[in-house]
Amino acid sequence: MPSNSEPSNPGLARRLGLFDAVMIVMGGIIGSGIFVTPHNVAKQVHTPLLILGAWAAGGAIALAGAFIYAELADRRPEVGGQYAYLRDAYHPAVAFLYGWGLLLVVQTGGMAAVAVTFARYFREVTRVPLAEPAVAALGLAVLVIVNCLGVRSGGSVQNGLMVLKIVAILGLVAAGLLFVAPAAEAAPAAPPVSLGLLAAFGAAMTPVMFSFGGWQTASFVAGEMRNPRRDLARGLLIGVLGVIALYVAVNVACVHALGAQGLGTSPAPASSVMRLAFGERGATLIALGITVSTLGFLSQGMLTAPRVYFAMAEDGLFFRRVAWIDPRTRAPVVAIVLQGVLALVIALSGTFDQILNYVVSVDFIFFGLTAGTVFVFRRRAPADGTAARVPGHPVTTALFIVACALIVASTVYKHPADSAIGFAILLAGIPVYLFWTSQRHS
Repeated sequence: MPSNSEPSNPGLARRLGLFDAVMIVMGGIIGSGIFVTPHNVAKQVHTPLLILGAWAAGGAIALAGAFIYAELADRRPEVGGQYAYLRDAYHPAVAFLYGWGLLLVVQTGGMAAVAVTFARYFREVTRVPLAEPAVAALGLAVLVIVNCLGVRSGGSVQNGLMVLKIVAILGLVAAGLLFVAPAAEAAPAAPPVSLGLLAAFGAAMTPVMFSFGGWQTASFVAGEMRNPRRDLARGLLIGVLGVIALYVAVNVACVHALGAQGLGTSPAPASSVMRLAFGERGATLIALGITVSTLGFLSQGMLTAPRVYFAMAEDGLFFRRVAWIDPRTRAPVVAIVLQGVLALVIALSGTFDQILNYVVSVDFIFFGLTAGTVFVFRRRAPADGTAARVPGHPVTTALFIVACALIVASTVYKHPADSAIGFAILLAGIPVYLFWTSQRHS
């Protein structure tokens, strides 16, 4: 019996609107990656056209995914989002394995890595006499407290940090285009089309796709939106389009200021651009921007991911206490604290980089599976004329699934050992699922 059917449990509060949805979508995508990833892409492809083409292609794939999730949000405006789609389309076991991977590695490992990045830049900007682990712990603790005060409190903090992120990125773009002369380098010859070029472009797409990941987490808070069918669907599309515009603009500015070759040799391109524009003061400004961006990413993760664990507990597939809602704040406090504690443990362990390598392939398997739910739901119940629909379905949906499969295959090929560990972690959830189902029926 779901916990929130009990009289003492008031249920989640529907207090989020369209603006919140857009900020959550953008906040789930933009972390610290865009300040570094352009370098990784330029190392693989060495002309401005191919660099910008990789980001445009990644944006197109992300937009296709956003259309898919927009239709799913319209069809299934429920708590847990992606977890609920997988549960209702396939089987509760598939949804549980998704939540299992999210809790143990994907979300928690990602938050741990970003928490350490936040601590590093925060110490650089403030010169605070605290060690990185202490700063990371304090940052996570503050966000846990804020989100335990209610979804409106967590949403407001997330919105404010996201606006500051946008300002920081626009400042970087303006600096690169307006305050730095174009890089003086010979125009590289266009490489001939070959298998080597295709392989290089595919390698460039891997960091691009990871930089565009995270928009799906907005679906986790559907149960706390005033009108999830309308606002979540629109928020996904507006948010992803906004990020595409920002990401392409950042890369245009980096190529303009550093050149394609310079971008490929600069491991911290955002700092390089700002240093060219304003000297060491510019480097400090972008460090402040990265600090805000990483904190905003952590805020978004603390706001969204605990709703999956809450939904798992409501389904009887996790500790019942995780489904408890504070009657005053109407927030899933136990789920939020659980997320914060586990992220802190991994951050302090120093193993998050290795853990993140484990789950790259696993994460995109669930992207593909979630896209496949559109076929399942359309077969069961055709949408009415007012519902959000994926443009070009089934072709566009199938192409998105193929793109996910190619990313999984590429990751397994490049990192077979890490991928095997990721699959092992995922499969380890099967006996745990069987245990919880036996407990539920006992």
